[in-house]
Amino acid sequence: MRRSVVLCVAATFAVAGCGVGDRPAETPSSDGKVTLSFLVFETPNLDAKFWDAAIARASAKVPGVTIKKLVSPNVDRTGYAKQLDASGHLPDILQSVNPAGFAQAGKLAAFTDAELTNFIAPKAGAIDGKVYQLPYNTQVIPVIYYNKDAFTKAGIASTPKTYQELLDASAKLRAKGITPFVVGGGGADTWADMYPLTGTVATDVYSKTPDWLTQRAAGKVKFTDPDFTAAAKKIADLAKRKYIDPAGLSRSYADTEQAFRDAKGAMYPMGSWFATSADNTKPDFEIGAFPWPSDDGSPVTPTFTGGGTLVSSSAPNVGLAKKWALAFDEDKENNDAFVKADGSIPAIKGYTAPSDMGPVYQATVDIYQQGMKDSSIVNAFSQEAGDGSLPPGLADKAALAVQDLVTGKKSAEEFAAYLDDQWAKATQ
Repeated sequence: MRRSVVLCVAATFAVAGCGVGDRPAETPSSDGKVTLSFLVFETPNLDAKFWDAAIARASAKVPGVTIKKLVSPNVDRTGYAKQLDASGHLPDILQSVNPAGFAQAGKLAAFTDAELTNFIAPKAGAIDGKVYQLPYNTQVIPVIYYNKDAFTKAGIASTPKTYQELLDASAKLRAKGITPFVVGGGGADTWADMYPLTGTVATDVYSKTPDWLTQRAAGKVKFTDPDFTAAAKKIADLAKRKYIDPAGLSRSYADTEQAFRDAKGAMYPMGSWFATSADNTKPDFEIGAFPWPSDDGSPVTPTFTGGGTLVSSSAPNVGLAKKWALAFDEDKENNDAFVKADGSIPAIKGYTAPSDMGPVYQATVDIYQQGMKDSSIVNAFSQEAGDGSLPPGLADKAALAVQDLVTGKKSAEEFAAYLDDQWAKATQ
């Protein structure tokens, strides 16, 4: 199915005469107008109408540009972009695609310092000092969203502040017949199973060694070292205690979110984009939010800043493509729409979110702002971009391996050794 989609898109591009190999980098049409392809992805929060409206707003600010929207067949837009690139048809503009691999191969246009002046963290995600993806948005990954009714039923009076308190709360929930954690990752959505591990890597590894992946690249640390193995062991232990139900791994991302809404589990470790979904479509219970707790209760706030648009170095007019990308990511109404639909925390100077945002979003932003206040911000494992990130493709392999960790097919030590082996293969 995915192969047929790629061939169809490739055929369309060939007819339009816009294949990557068919044009010079700066060739606007004779009438001063240009058509640019824009790769997006759709989720329950970001549907077709959302993208169409956002595209129209940006296009109104950049005369001469017509956007041809392309939609990834699933949420793995990076994988789809690789397929298109392999067929010689990398889109002109791409949304939230990991630049790793593309940038090093010279396939992306870098943004200048002058073009990045409106961004709070202009060098976020830089590769060899150059920024290829606009750092327009911050996400907290994960936040533990929880069912307040389930906590009350289990006699849990307050949210866990330490990891032991998280285990104690899980035991109380389990004793009441409530599955503590809702975790999914079926089909093409294996990435969705990563977030408990992202939490434990933040508290057990990155809080001690913020540049751990940079050190991994330099050969100074390994996944099999005690700290990372301990983080993985916590996830295996949650499953062994039946706090994570392995059967849930067959659920897609959308089905996993629905399972939490259907009260099939009390806690949902997910990225902060879930917040506005929770506010916009409220379940029958009240939802709260708290950060993944560390052993001693010290704050750790794993985040990712980036995720914006990228521009192909082979776009028919790179200058106009970059101008349009900046218009798309800096537009106030677009950012308001991302906030309302996807729980974004825009990293744009002077931006203020709409005043009518709901309680789950506000609780999520409070977690981020507290992290900024107490300087507890660290990277979110598997979400990193730029220097100090996983080699291309390794995040996907890690997500698949997390399933083995949860089902007991791999021990924490075997999981860590697998990641070291895959790192070696990816960097040969």
